[in-house]
Amino acid sequence: MVLREAEADLRRRRFDSDAMPTDAAAAHFVAVIASHQRLRGFARDIPRKAGNQDKRDDRRGEDEDAAAAEAPASGEAVSFHSSNHQQQIRMRKWTISVLFLLCLLFLFPDQGRKIHANAKGDSDAPVDPPKVEEKIGAVPNGLSTDSDVSKREAESMSRRTLRANAEKFEFQAEVSRLMDIIINSLYSNKDIFLRELISNASDALDKIRFLSLTDKEVLGEGDNAKLEMQIKLDKEKKILSIRDRGIGMTKEDLIKNLGTIAKSGTSAFVEKMQTSGDLNLIGQFGVGFYSVYLVSDYVEVISKHNDDKQHVWESKADGAFAISEDEWNEPLGRGTEIRLHLRDEAQEYLDEYKLKELVKRSFIFPSHLWASKEVDEEVPADEDESVLMRKYVSENKSSEEEEEDTDKDEDEKKPKTKTVKKTTYEWELLNDVKAIWLRNPKEVSDEEYTKFYHSLAKDFGDERPLTWSHFTAEGDVEFNAVLFVPPKAPHDLYDSYYKSKNSNLKLYVRRGLVDSDTSPLNVSREMLQQHSSLKTIKKKLIRKALDMIRKIADEDPDESSDKDKKDIEEYSDSRDKKGQYVKFWNEFGRSIKLGVIEDATNRNRLAKLLRFETNKSDGKLTSLDQYISRMKSGQKDIFYITGTSKEQLEKSPFLERLTKKNYEVILFADPVDEYMMQYLMDYEDKKFQNVSKEGLKIGKDSKDKKLKESFKELTKWWKGALASENVDDVKISNRLSGSPCVVVTSKYGWSANMERIMQSQTLSDARKQAYMRGKRVLEINPRHPIIKELRERVVKDPEDESVKQTAQLMYQTALLESGFILNDPKDFASRIYSSVKNSLRISLDATVEEEDDIEEAEAKSNTKETGSSSKSEEAPKDDVKDEL
Repeated sequence: MVLREAEADLRRRRFDSDAMPTDAAAAHFVAVIASHQRLRGFARDIPRKAGNQDKRDDRRGEDEDAAAAEAPASGEAVSFHSSNHQQQIRMRKWTISVLFLLCLLFLFPDQGRKIHANAKGDSDAPVDPPKVEEKIGAVPNGLSTDSDVSKREAESMSRRTLRANAEKFEFQAEVSRLMDIIINSLYSNKDIFLRELISNASDALDKIRFLSLTDKEVLGEGDNAKLEMQIKLDKEKKILSIRDRGIGMTKEDLIKNLGTIAKSGTSAFVEKMQTSGDLNLIGQFGVGFYSVYLVSDYVEVISKHNDDKQHVWESKADGAFAISEDEWNEPLGRGTEIRLHLRDEAQEYLDEYKLKELVKRSFIFPSHLWASKEVDEEVPADEDESVLMRKYVSENKSSEEEEEDTDKDEDEKKPKTKTVKKTTYEWELLNDVKAIWLRNPKEVSDEEYTKFYHSLAKDFGDERPLTWSHFTAEGDVEFNAVLFVPPKAPHDLYDSYYKSKNSNLKLYVRRGLVDSDTSPLNVSREMLQQHSSLKTIKKKLIRKALDMIRKIADEDPDESSDKDKKDIEEYSDSRDKKGQYVKFWNEFGRSIKLGVIEDATNRNRLAKLLRFETNKSDGKLTSLDQYISRMKSGQKDIFYITGTSKEQLEKSPFLERLTKKNYEVILFADPVDEYMMQYLMDYEDKKFQNVSKEGLKIGKDSKDKKLKESFKELTKWWKGALASENVDDVKISNRLSGSPCVVVTSKYGWSANMERIMQSQTLSDARKQAYMRGKRVLEINPRHPIIKELRERVVKDPEDESVKQTAQLMYQTALLESGFILNDPKDFASRIYSSVKNSLRISLDATVEEEDDIEEAEAKSNTKETGSSSKSEEAPKDDVKDEL
């Protein structure tokens, strides 16, 4: 039975090998040869074992014959048994012989064919026995094995199980709307998704680095302690993976950060996104993650936080997402991995070169890319090739070369190899750059500063920072610092200015980095903020920041006088500096004003940086120094006025006489200007004077005293008539030239603009604000014809009701023109209508027609119209009857 099974197996292998590929057939042929050799040894043992068995059988037969002779009584039974036994022995011998012959017939033809083939090729060559090569049976590179297939099937089954057990969530309504806008938009620049993901990864690394300052155990050990990013491509599966070793996210974080938007500006962002189509808004509003759907249909987020297990977040941008515990993917240790299943039209992001160019902008943390690389590898040379090469060289070399070859016998004994190109994959570091704040400023190029700023400020635009300052501070506290002035202000710079003031760097709108070796790190964050070294750093940084801003103004030709402009414009780079300070002021001017309010120590330094328009600047910005240089001789105060807009201020009655006498007045139209001027009392020994308040001095007129005496009776009468209006006094004005009257406030009370601002506050209380309003003063223009006529009528009849009504109307009109808000607009409107009646010669007793009379008239007119229409309808009917 054993031989039959072996024979069948050998025949099956021999026939199957004919239809197999070369490598597989070779492997089977070797197996057949090995089996043949084993059978050949077994066949050699068969005759020997058979002879021994025959001898044992002969002895057994002789013993049985002897026993039969001794027992003749049982002759028939013994004879039958002996003949039967001998027959079995002969049958066994015959079977063994037949099997032996079959084995020989099966084995010898293969050997005979091989011997015949070798003899035909080279009769003198020895016949080598078959050898088993080491590479036979190995799976070639790129071929799938059963284990790979089973692994993928198991992975697929595991993912299906995960998705089946995952928790399903719905996106927030505004998130779904936002994703729809991003996905269906036609933006050509889709690189923003990579910018946002790298920015998020940098933020996560920043957070874990900050936590490690007080607790080094949060970083862990080994690879987890490396603060880096890794980017990997899978071109076959069309997957782009971005991994960071940052702080990671818990399950709750995944739901909160990737499923909802808690920021109050989301609605504003969605509206602005639809109207403007500016992709830079994505990063500003903190919803940059959703830009991944510009290039992918399916996204997986795998994240591990130190305080939670590893979870998987997945979504197809269909309005829902799922989260499940990750039991299949490789453990991250800590951090986040984002896998983007790219669309067909986004295959460009599987190009290593493109990713390198995009990722190299990230300068803070090391970034690695799983990149391909071709290397030279020495492999054994093919024997046939080496023989042919030796033959070719021997035929073409000269006698001298043959003599030299005698010295190279030892080298020829070395194994021959050849160099081949091999593609390998490894992590390539993309931004191995030393921290620029530790380098000598003279060795750092402008391009390096610009790239560092873009990475530090998460600003991936093309604009350079306006300026920067790289310095080293020495003394009790030593530190290196790089400060930048951004080209644009963050959109939310002032949204929560007074709610969370994290640093004074924000006050002076600088973006920068400070590296100090003398600051203690073994204390809590609160203690560090109160440490004396931090106060010293703060003081020096503010001074450096102010110097940096002043440098922008000094280098700007537009900020210099006409004489200095000629000197500055001689420099070749003056054109690049032109208009830079105006650009800075338009973005960050309000921050300088807030600095004047809050920082008393540096108030004068900040005042030098203020810029504003005046009634004589023709729309250009000017400084306080430039204003003082243009002041009229004898002018002691700096004149200014506050209001809602420049256009309104230019038409203000408070400027009439000042403009006529060629005085320059500063126009403050920003609400924060009112607060600032309460703190900025003087500059360079010059006092500030609000021209809308009492106390304005613009020179004396010899006729003022005479006018004051001639209008004394009118001012006294008018003050009494306005006793109920909180009017403190009525005076002759020295600031009016075209208007009849104006209302000013007391010197230390609120201006009209300040009252308007305070009344607009959400939690304003009119009763508590009453004492800050101060007394109002009505100033009249004695040269105006209305005022002259009013004086004449008051002198004739002080109790004339029409004169009183006119005086009230004049006061209320002056309030409006001066910028105040009327307490009783209805009363003012009634006086205006009465004045219109007089101008149209309509009796003041004329009343409005009653509403009932109007309804009856309308009803009558409707009845008449209905009757006429019914008659017109009957006429055609009569015509139809006549025709019938």
